[in-house]
Amino acid sequence: MNRRSLIFSLFALALAVNLLVGYRVYSNDELQNGDAAAFEKIAIMMRVLHLIRQDYVDEDLVDYERLLTNAMHGMVESLDPHSGYMEQDAYDDMMESTEGEFGGLGVLITIRDGALTVIAPMEGGPSARAGILPGDKIVKINGVVMGDKNLSGAVGELRGEPGTLVTITIKRGDKEPFDITIERSIIEVPSVKNARLLADGVGYIRVTQFDEKTAPGMKAALKDLTSQGMTSLILDLRNNPGGLLTSAVDVASFFLPKDALVVSTVGRRASQNKRYETTGGDKYETVPLFILVNGGSASASEIVAGCLRDWRRAVLIGEKTFGKGSVQSVIKLSDGSALRLTTAKYFTPSKVVIHDKGIEPNIEVTMTDEELMDLITRQRNGETGEAVDPEKDKPLAKALEIIQNDTGPRREAGTGAVPAAPPRSVEKATARVDGGETQ
Repeated sequence: MNRRSLIFSLFALALAVNLLVGYRVYSNDELQNGDAAAFEKIAIMMRVLHLIRQDYVDEDLVDYERLLTNAMHGMVESLDPHSGYMEQDAYDDMMESTEGEFGGLGVLITIRDGALTVIAPMEGGPSARAGILPGDKIVKINGVVMGDKNLSGAVGELRGEPGTLVTITIKRGDKEPFDITIERSIIEVPSVKNARLLADGVGYIRVTQFDEKTAPGMKAALKDLTSQGMTSLILDLRNNPGGLLTSAVDVASFFLPKDALVVSTVGRRASQNKRYETTGGDKYETVPLFILVNGGSASASEIVAGCLRDWRRAVLIGEKTFGKGSVQSVIKLSDGSALRLTTAKYFTPSKVVIHDKGIEPNIEVTMTDEELMDLITRQRNGETGEAVDPEKDKPLAKALEIIQNDTGPRREAGTGAVPAAPPRSVEKATARVDGGETQ
């Protein structure tokens, strides 16, 4: 046996022993149930590794680090679109993106039905300016087909230095695919916009995302509208891709009494079963509330909408939300890489799962692609009057119609009660970030 074969044999033996010992430690329950098939699979995996190392035509592609890294990618990313193995560079990029300012297209994406799908363009970002819509499928990036690209890999392709260009090929509904070239830029998005008083004391506030500044911005907007004589409120969460769970809890807290359940998480371990409740502070518990949602409302938006609907505190108007309601835990590994693993799912107070289901509106009002594009275009005008126009916005017009007919939800002032039974309690814990793949 030559030196190279000896080194490989020793490495393979050590790896096999570690895998077998690890399996024995973490899978006693399975073994007690007679499930020993994993031992056979480990042996087969070692055989595959040996054959690739020995016979694959391009020797420079079969070093151990490459093969084992690819194996970890495949193992984790086959679970669901939101789980992934991140090498050190990818992990560092992810941490950079959470700082609130980064170079990219300003769009939240996921894998849905095997395709790279836009959850929502971030208002004011390059994608919104270029006309990207919720639900668009990104089939190519710079001419490269995305068919078998994992989510992390796609995000890496879309990100880049501010000022550089990327061409994406979009499939929208039954239309033929078309190309859009977008210039990457630094993304900074204000989260509370267009706060104003509409006709007959109807307040309107639009939340573009949930971040550290959202709750303070909502507090100031609500206080100002109340001083102007607000008697009911329309909260617009359309095309809001989500953000921080803590921010969602704070926003829901304005409209419910203290200690009301906002959302719970349920996983396989007891530590993943958590309960998030409303906090104290300024309350608007008796103001009739209407929430506008659509397919671009995701994550934290769905938590707020689902909570306030379950408590019968708000009427939801528009279209079914996206359905992004899972918790990803990021676990840093010893070599600087990390594992992003889905460990729990979000449930509304009435125990309705959000993930892959979405939140159904009380009153469905749909918009065509052209109407949605017109809405996004007008919202880009910021604080001008064109951004809020009931004559061009069917869901908003429907909310105004209901308010003017006095058919909205009401609660008696000072009761402190909600008209729905609290769900079964789960373990209480502090809030954490719930995010998507933003680039």
